[in-house]
Amino acid sequence: MIIASRAQVFALERHIHASAGATSAQQLPIFVAKDLGIFEKQGLDVDPLAITGGSILLQALVGRSIHSANVAAMAPVRAIASGADLAITATFLNKNLYSFIARKEIRSPADLKGKKIGIANFGGANQFSVLSALKAWDMPPEAIQLVPSGNNMARLIAMEGGRIDATVIPNSSVGMASKRGMTVLANIAEIVKEFPDRTVIMERSYLQKERENAKRFLRAISEATYRLKFEPELREKVISVLMKRTRMERKDAEEAYASYRNVFSYPPRTGRRGLQDVLEIVQKESGHAKMDVSLSRYLDESLMEEIEQE
Repeated sequence: MIIASRAQVFALERHIHASAGATSAQQLPIFVAKDLGIFEKQGLDVDPLAITGGSILLQALVGRSIHSANVAAMAPVRAIASGADLAITATFLNKNLYSFIARKEIRSPADLKGKKIGIANFGGANQFSVLSALKAWDMPPEAIQLVPSGNNMARLIAMEGGRIDATVIPNSSVGMASKRGMTVLANIAEIVKEFPDRTVIMERSYLQKERENAKRFLRAISEATYRLKFEPELREKVISVLMKRTRMERKDAEEAYASYRNVFSYPPRTGRRGLQDVLEIVQKESGHAKMDVSLSRYLDESLMEEIEQE
């Protein structure tokens, strides 16, 4: 007797997921869930997209062009505070894994005064990382100029061309920057102890109307995160996935695997301390109206609770 798999009997449900910073090792749970067939195992045909900048990504989510997104917490917090019907449903990375890099003639944080700092876009993890580093260095935000400059590679090229003087990049790309002679000013993970960097966002209406599909997506992310952390025998497969998805050379992919496989959160729940810090920072932003800072306003982890009980 031949027993057909669920995917063979039923058509896979299409699910469009967009990521901010989709070409870095921060996206490993998404890459692994897609390329190792974990989404398909859950009955989902996931179409991963890359959208630069948290605000643009959330516009696509609110406009229902996509079903879910992952992005640093700053963007959804601002959107929800402004009335968007969104919720943070999970977080698979609760660390700020960026490094502050600069052109080779910039040797210390003091040299950044008056310089142009490239970020992907306003409102996301890049901006938060830059502001956090400046705070640690006792430098006021107005001491530098923030310049939206595209994705990681675009910012490195802009720095080489002299259009910007510094930027922040994922730690997995630091080796590439060092090879180009750039200065590494700081590992921001040593400055910010907890930060919900890869939060999974969905519309609250989607959570109600398509609850089972949303749950399958989060179950796949949970399994991918578990396998990354606790199945070292997947090393070669994950390195191949990294090389394919990020266009890293093998040595860089090996280093990224070693650096990242243990940093993801399992279960993928949102760090409360980090989210509270984000709420406080957004509340202090100039021109921002007084906002509700209760965590329940921004979080809906009921599906994660059900998955953990299962």
